[in-house]
Amino acid sequence: MKVAMDGIGLGESPRWHEGRLWFSDWVAHEIIALGQGGDHEVMAKVDAFPFSIDWLPDGPMLVTAGQKLLAMEADGALVTRVDLSSLSEYGWNEIVVHGRGNAYVNNVGFDLMGGEDPKPGLIALVTPDGEARQVADGLAFPNGMVVTPDGSTLIVAESYEGRLTAFDIAEDGGLGNRRVWAELGEGGDGICLDAEGAVWSPKFKACVRVREGGEILETIELDQFCFACMLGGEDGRTLFMNVADWNGPEGIFNEPRTGRVLSVDAPAPHAGHP
Repeated sequence: MKVAMDGIGLGESPRWHEGRLWFSDWVAHEIIALGQGGDHEVMAKVDAFPFSIDWLPDGPMLVTAGQKLLAMEADGALVTRVDLSSLSEYGWNEIVVHGRGNAYVNNVGFDLMGGEDPKPGLIALVTPDGEARQVADGLAFPNGMVVTPDGSTLIVAESYEGRLTAFDIAEDGGLGNRRVWAELGEGGDGICLDAEGAVWSPKFKACVRVREGGEILETIELDQFCFACMLGGEDGRTLFMNVADWNGPEGIFNEPRTGRVLSVDAPAPHAGHP
């Protein structure tokens, strides 16, 4: 295992894009692009918490920020693409873009940082023409999401239930046939999919590779909490993990910057979206 970068606040939403690992630092309010040689660049500043990223098939980069979905223009400016405030009073969390250009964004349904009691979360669909509608609800802290390579299935981590939940994706982008894809027992955050159909998922101080049905194929033990993972590298066989110390939401902005990006070889390459 290698340390690809340290000194991060809280790294989330990693994406492999154009030969670099892009991720959000929720503490620094920065989108960072990390090169394979360790060089890194701040690509944008985002005044939100949380915020997550993904790309439309032909660009641009999309960013969930508060109650809006932003898009990055050619000059690097972030502009509002869709206002999502009519669907929830809370900020939006994770995003994944389908190969057809539909963006799925989710919302945990309560103010975690404000200490509110948990409530069910939801998933919304944003179509390429900017229309937004709710397509799923009743989720226990929806978190990282992936879309299978054939575009037929969306898998979402429900962090408060420690499970991965799957939906069939309809032709119009709607979600149906909800089912448990795998029981993790605990954890579940930013996930990714490999070419053998297995999902890599955080599980507190570990990152596990699990197949549909719940069989754990591999476990990487860690000395910090894992918040998200992504397969990338030149051949897609490097697993990148965003890790950091964690003492609850109240300590996020008071802790020293313990966040790191770790990398390790993976048995199968990246597949699907993101």
